[in-house]
Amino acid sequence: MSAPQATRTTALHAGAWWLWALGLATAASRTTDPLLLGLLVGVAGYVVAARRTDAPWARSYGAFVKLGLVVIVIRLVFAFFLGSPIPGTHTLVTLPEVPLPDWAKGVRIGGRVTAEGMVFALYDGLKLATLLICVGAANALANPARLLKSLPGALYEAGVAVVVAMTFAPNLVADVQRLRAARRLRGRPDRGVKALLQVGLPVLEGALERSVALAAAMDARGYGRSAQVPPAVRHLTSVLTLGGLLGVCAGTYGLLGDTGGGYGLPLLLAGLAAALAGLWLGGRRSVRSRYRPERWGARAWLVAGSGMAVAALMIWANDYAPAALHPPAVPLTTPVLPLWPAVSVLVGLLPAFVAPLPSSADRAGTRVASRGGGRASDVDPCTKEPTP
Repeated sequence: MSAPQATRTTALHAGAWWLWALGLATAASRTTDPLLLGLLVGVAGYVVAARRTDAPWARSYGAFVKLGLVVIVIRLVFAFFLGSPIPGTHTLVTLPEVPLPDWAKGVRIGGRVTAEGMVFALYDGLKLATLLICVGAANALANPARLLKSLPGALYEAGVAVVVAMTFAPNLVADVQRLRAARRLRGRPDRGVKALLQVGLPVLEGALERSVALAAAMDARGYGRSAQVPPAVRHLTSVLTLGGLLGVCAGTYGLLGDTGGGYGLPLLLAGLAAALAGLWLGGRRSVRSRYRPERWGARAWLVAGSGMAVAALMIWANDYAPAALHPPAVPLTTPVLPLWPAVSVLVGLLPAFVAPLPSSADRAGTRVASRGGGRASDVDPCTKEPTP
């Protein structure tokens, strides 16, 4: 099945990208093998390189990668100066230890730094960095405005807040890149503390202007207005939603625990059904209309299913061969790439071949939007999409 050019009708559902990325993140949470984690990062990076557009949110992937590297460095620094719970025999260096009071037992500053403790910290930091990179892949591939259109009416207000929060950082990164490029064209330095301070004020001004425009657009479109529903329906909606969420939490806890496998799945399904019923009833208060609803087609099933398959296969591998997915830090051993878990991770490459290709029109349009081109009447300030 060859991938077509992405248009308004053939564009992939944004929820499929998030399900795919969450599947990779779930797989990353089940292993500490640095080779498997590196393979997951490579799969996510390849798909992002093959299918992302030039939109401002698509440029945030590099920021998530840098954030992951910062997390690894911080984890290693903490293990170096604050010690590690993992005992070891290979001493790297012995730092002067700061005496602490009796109420701080179990915490130390300085002391012996072992290779086993540093390796354990490296594995732990790699896992967290991989989770962040997977989330960054979803943020770079999924259009947040299209994802907002797919939310139930009861979650529209909360969804708008989440979308605004998700697009704040990518737009900030785009502004910084644009201003640094302008400084280079004018022969001014774009690195260093002085350049950062001179760039910060225009970036803050642009963020305030976007906030005012967004607030005006939301008010003009009736954001926050709701229809009148009977009190009984409101009470039933609250009971179903709250009870459903409690059921989902209890069912998930039962599935993750060793003794709750019998009641976990039925309770989880019942909680999901109650929560969905509550969301459906809560949507009756929403007065907004849907213009061109997002379609969930066969390609969306393939993309989302590939991520879920990676998660399921990794969970299954963690059950029958946990030692292969968790190389020990004590004693020090060279990590080995397990064959079948590695093959299951490669299933996550499927979106790079079946997801629609970014069209040249999308790339040109997003470049104009990122430069601030176009008339205000041609672009919806709330969703950043062309107005009909």
